[in-house]
Amino acid sequence: MYSTILSGALLGVSAYLVSVEVDIAQGLPGFSMVGSLGGEVRESRERVTVALKNVGLTLPPRKITVNLSPADIRKEGSAFDLPIAVGMLEAMGYFKQGAAGNILFLGELGLDGEIKRVRGVLPIVREAAAKGIRQCVVPAANVREGAVIPGIQVRGAGHIRELLGFLEADREEDREGLLPAVQVSEEEPSVREDEENMPDFSQVRGQETAKRAAEIAAAGFHNLLMVGPPGAGKSMIARRIPGIMPGLTPEESLEVTSVYSVAGLLEEGTALVRARPFQSPHHTISLAALVGGNASPRPGMISLAHRGVLFLDELPEFQRAALDSLRQPLEEHKIQICRAWGNVTYPSDFMLVCAMNPCPCGFYPDRSRCRCTDPGIRRYMGKVSGPILDRIDLCVELQPVDIAGLKKERRTESSKEIRERVQKARERQKERFAGTKCRFNGDIEGTNLERYCPLGREEQALMERLYHSMQLSARAYHRIVKVARTIADLAGEEEIGTTHLMEAAFYRPSTEYWR
Repeated sequence: MYSTILSGALLGVSAYLVSVEVDIAQGLPGFSMVGSLGGEVRESRERVTVALKNVGLTLPPRKITVNLSPADIRKEGSAFDLPIAVGMLEAMGYFKQGAAGNILFLGELGLDGEIKRVRGVLPIVREAAAKGIRQCVVPAANVREGAVIPGIQVRGAGHIRELLGFLEADREEDREGLLPAVQVSEEEPSVREDEENMPDFSQVRGQETAKRAAEIAAAGFHNLLMVGPPGAGKSMIARRIPGIMPGLTPEESLEVTSVYSVAGLLEEGTALVRARPFQSPHHTISLAALVGGNASPRPGMISLAHRGVLFLDELPEFQRAALDSLRQPLEEHKIQICRAWGNVTYPSDFMLVCAMNPCPCGFYPDRSRCRCTDPGIRRYMGKVSGPILDRIDLCVELQPVDIAGLKKERRTESSKEIRERVQKARERQKERFAGTKCRFNGDIEGTNLERYCPLGREEQALMERLYHSMQLSARAYHRIVKVARTIADLAGEEEIGTTHLMEAAFYRPSTEYWR
């Protein structure tokens, strides 16, 4: 007997459909699987046979062949357990031929027949819906994740016996009663965020310049570098930036959720990720963990920060190769992983926020406390390459907060107040970039700079002086103008003025450190 069951597999954060072909024929008893299979897929043979035996569904002593088509793409993961089991049950006649038609199956089988959660359900269900698949059966733990996709019935199964009863039922009403379809609105929040428990800017005392730079960065999605001694508040400010950024749009939420689904990091019962991601890898992180890939393709930290913030604390302590690997995603907003098993592309449109000390001990230029030599300081600062610095939009220097700035009675702005200004600036950008691929001022390409950031005669003359006096590169010149555009948006002004340009130029990296 022969049967074909629909399933799906991942290719980066996208997906493609897979036909699981099962043939049970006369011959020497055996179980073979073909179709360019990874280690986890090859192990499905043992999981499926033992699971079926333990629920009383004994396999016949015949030759069993399973093929996963297309066979020229390598398959990874444990999600093929369930479609293989369903294909074998259909071929053995446990339910009518065609009962599993136009249904996509995903799931890992436990040895007791339990259907366990798998990663990548959201992009696979989205691809199935795009290809006209009518129904999808996934693990019960993944059902809300897949149910956010409209146009397809997503059912959650917890055990192979439960699924077999569904397939044996003849009437649609009986099937609906056994495995009801679940639908989750894209507008339904997956987690109710308690804003009172989120880090707030009102908790930050002093450092008004750094908070202003953080506001500009959040409004225009600009990259930010903070330089200052230990304890000045760099990490404290960085962790509060997501709280002042505009919320994720429904489209962005689906993108972020797809990345976390592929990485297997969605919590059980979560439908959509609503909060902007914040990733803060340790400086000992490997290159593969940062950019993704490895032996089994998974998104790296820069992709997990997609549409959010990637915070690199102690910037010079990161490997030079790891920092230089950020150059492509910072410009193209994606990362291409090329390995022996193939090529995949992961999204990585993030806001880079970095923090570092001005020297190994952290107290330069205070020579009363700093004992670092000039060559030692140059070696330390030189760990951050020029091309990476050139891609930093704003650089701000923090000084220790004096005792007067720590007084609690002094009122400081809350994240909510700052977010309101950021949101208004974002609405201006939304109108400006309507119908284009740009979302924030930080996305403006050099070819469109004059279109979106026109300068008057006085402003052009100022930029010419700054270009020569600050020895700017073309990229740095463009970034000053883009930051000035954001500053003007925060001020509610349509035209970029000289004050906006001067403030933007103030945030360029200082030659005092990189000399």
